[in-house]
Amino acid sequence: MTEQTAAPTAATEEPAAPAPAPAPEQEIPSAGAEPVPVTDVQAAEPVPATEPVPASESVPVTEPLVAPEQGLAAAGPVPAPKSSRRVLRAVARWTAAVLVLGGLGTGTALGITSMERTEVPGLATEGDGRWDYPELSLPALPAGSPRPFNEANVAEIHHADLRKLLIPAPAGATADKKLTGGWVSTTQFVSEFRKDKRGELTQLLDDSALRHIAARGWTMPDGTRSKVYLLQFNSTAYAQGLRDDTYVSSTPGIPLDWPTDLQLDESWNAGGKVPETAVYAYGETKTGKGRIHEAYIQAGDTLALVIHSQQGKKIAEQIPFRQTLILQNQLLG
Repeated sequence: MTEQTAAPTAATEEPAAPAPAPAPEQEIPSAGAEPVPVTDVQAAEPVPATEPVPASESVPVTEPLVAPEQGLAAAGPVPAPKSSRRVLRAVARWTAAVLVLGGLGTGTALGITSMERTEVPGLATEGDGRWDYPELSLPALPAGSPRPFNEANVAEIHHADLRKLLIPAPAGATADKKLTGGWVSTTQFVSEFRKDKRGELTQLLDDSALRHIAARGWTMPDGTRSKVYLLQFNSTAYAQGLRDDTYVSSTPGIPLDWPTDLQLDESWNAGGKVPETAVYAYGETKTGKGRIHEAYIQAGDTLALVIHSQQGKKIAEQIPFRQTLILQNQLLG
């Protein structure tokens, strides 16, 4: 049996050659799975994370799990020193504080720039000559009565008590004993005009369906005397008629009991004018300056006369006169 040879043992057995890899165009499906056409819309759907991965398959790692610069990050983050953490917290707090204060500062700046100078506390313009009038409000109306220039009030009638439409005296004023805010006679009103014109004016008032006259007067500490008359007629047409009959337009018409004639104040720009009303302002000059200021307000069925004057050589201030004129115009509107 010399021809017999011993069978090779496992230690000397050569390894079997590996099986050839499948062709690239072939796909070996996982056990139990069916191939899904690429053209199917489900091909774009992700595989649920709960689907088990066969143990025989290996998942290739195309990206490192740990960035190179992280060093030992795989073993957990390395805690920063306490001093570094305190610095970081401090920087964060200061950054937040700067952002908050910056936002507040921006909001405050925007608020101030959108306000008038006189509305900013501490920046109000003081000593500009304006008088300190109390807070004004329109009086209550009888039930169902509209305001004079409401669309429902075609006749433009003032239904409120005329006496309550008079502007009140400012702070520091001394009330005129004759003009206390109540009703006054026609005689009292015409006494404000030159003596040679009073009879003519009285006749005009008698012919104009005048209902009544309310008036208030006062004197300020600087000597300025103020008088306001409100004349109410039966209709707007009568009020406009008296204005036209007394030639109130480019001239004040019937002159006041004053030594000089007044001229139209060309510097008056109708500031604060109420729609549907008309204002005519006069002074001793074309700029309205002088010892006296006069103005008429035409507002529906009511005609107002406003007078500010100074005795002697002192000039009557223009600012409080225009302030009074604007406020009285608003009350009548």
